[in-house]
Amino acid sequence: MSNRMMITGAGSGLGRELALRWAREGWRLALSDVNDAGLAETLRLVREVGGDGFTMRCDVRDYSQLTALAQACEEKFGGIDIIINNAGVASGGFFAELSLEDWDWQLAINLMGVVKGCKAFLPLLERSRGRIVNIASMAALMQGPGMSNYNVAKAGVVALSESLLAELKPLQVGVHVVCPSFFQTNLLDSFRGPTPAMKAQVGKLLESSPINAEFIADYIFKAVAAGEFMILPHEQGRQAWALKQKNPQLLYDEMTLMCEKMRAKASGQREAKTP
Repeated sequence: MSNRMMITGAGSGLGRELALRWAREGWRLALSDVNDAGLAETLRLVREVGGDGFTMRCDVRDYSQLTALAQACEEKFGGIDIIINNAGVASGGFFAELSLEDWDWQLAINLMGVVKGCKAFLPLLERSRGRIVNIASMAALMQGPGMSNYNVAKAGVVALSESLLAELKPLQVGVHVVCPSFFQTNLLDSFRGPTPAMKAQVGKLLESSPINAEFIADYIFKAVAAGEFMILPHEQGRQAWALKQKNPQLLYDEMTLMCEKMRAKASGQREAKTP
């Protein structure tokens, strides 16, 4: 390993904390995002803790921008050892309310952005026998109500990672997928959905979590070093996943009950606003 890493969505939140965690070990980092100011701040912080690297604006929906980023890693670092496909956006809303445009936007970033990141960097990773770290979500495993497009996109990231785990092992390229639950982050900044109430509900869950992005980044760092494939940073997430594997119907029933409560709450809010 030559300590060369690429991170998408590195301008804030978990992406920034991942950069700082590896920077403390002296890694060279290729930092990408659509947020130029955020990228500059992340690079400044990275250098403060002993790392170094470069920034490059990159929209993961555009494959040509990802291949350009891979080329920059080749030119500046001589290759890459780990990529973290972290860039993502939040969304929510009941299926009947979500537009097809909502679906296209969600899948283009949260799923196809990961597919394109893996595709663009695979030649470099094959050469270095490196690793892919894909950031999914517990939503990929639990499929909570009121967020079907997000669930599907993140479940696709898990399925892609499972597929690559098998396909790339003979090439000595490692694969990891991370499924965090709610934690303190700025994910809400990117939220898109048909109802403000859903955004407020997600915001409360993010803010009330005792776990922050720094904790998640450190957990990921240790799990990748240990060679874990399925990385579940939250204790409650690990318990929920174990329950679903043992008794999936019990979890489906719980999700149905949760959905009924969400609909009743949304209905009550609409009635309160009606004059």
